Amino acid sequence: MSAKTVAVTGATGFLGLHLVRELAEQGAKIRILVRKPPNPEFWPGIELEIIPGSLENPAALAQLVQNADTVIHAAGLIRAPNRAAFLRANRDGAAAVAQATRQHAPAARFIHVSTLAARKPEISDYAFSKHAGEEAIRTIYAGAESQLTIIRPPALYGPWDKATLSIFQSATLPIVPVLTCGRVTILHVTDAATALTHLALITAQPGIFALPGSNHTMAEIAAAAMQAQGRNSPLLHVPACLLRTAGAASTLWGHLRGEAPVFSAGKAREMLYPDWVVHPDEALPFTPQIGTPQIGTPRIGLTQGFAETVAWYRAQGWLPQPPSPPPPFRHPRESGDL
Repeated sequence: MSAKTVAVTGATGFLGLHLVRELAEQGAKIRILVRKPPNPEFWPGIELEIIPGSLENPAALAQLVQNADTVIHAAGLIRAPNRAAFLRANRDGAAAVAQATRQHAPAARFIHVSTLAARKPEISDYAFSKHAGEEAIRTIYAGAESQLTIIRPPALYGPWDKATLSIFQSATLPIVPVLTCGRVTILHVTDAATALTHLALITAQPGIFALPGSNHTMAEIAAAAMQAQGRNSPLLHVPACLLRTAGAASTLWGHLRGEAPVFSAGKAREMLYPDWVVHPDEALPFTPQIGTPQIGTPRIGLTQGFAETVAWYRAQGWLPQPPSPPPPFRHPRESGDL
């Protein structure tokens, strides 16, 4: 049986880096769309077909999806100066890939990586744009719904991620801030990549699904981040009004500087939303097959995952190394000082 060809957008993003590796380990032929040549250290030893271009380039998209068995659209923008910029990337970009696939690879499966935030489009410009992207793709695949899967990952963490790095950095402070009292589903990026690979190569599962993980309060996540670094500092719950004010100020400062801030008023509203838990009625179902992992069943628990992530951050210099233990005590008589 010949290897399946999987075309991927967003390959050099956080999830994409792990997805490409997982696809390669499962024997897929991988074709990726990139604006510039990827860093060689991303995928050592992995053979890739690289298509130069962007989501705004119809010719490059046609080349990307041609004769593909599955197309995974994982590209997306997580920060932008305004709603229009978010929509250009997360709605129009997604629609362009879907349209190219329908035209040039009509038999291919299409997997769109969205976000759990898309279920609350009113909460932020980012969530609005991701929901709009889902709707645009569903319109394009009207009449061919059996070929379309939309996946809404929860909060992802793991090596290469800079979005959740701040949680681990905060855990090194003398007092650790906790920014929300809500609950969130969190999932190691390797488990997300495994589920997407399973969908791409083994089991077609049409519809809109979220990827389940483990559910925690932000206080529990902060405590786990401290534990992974051998620390135990007191927690300080930050009032919601202070978080909203900080988000508004960051948004204003970004506009004045002509930059898109990572933390914004919309991001503050997302963080304050009390329920980012993946519920059973929206979770990706599992069809048992011999020799395949359970889709949506995390293999990497929070304790293991955080420990491995901290080790990777430290190896990259993104987190400080742990303090060296003091030398063992030696009595002066033993050392010859008396």
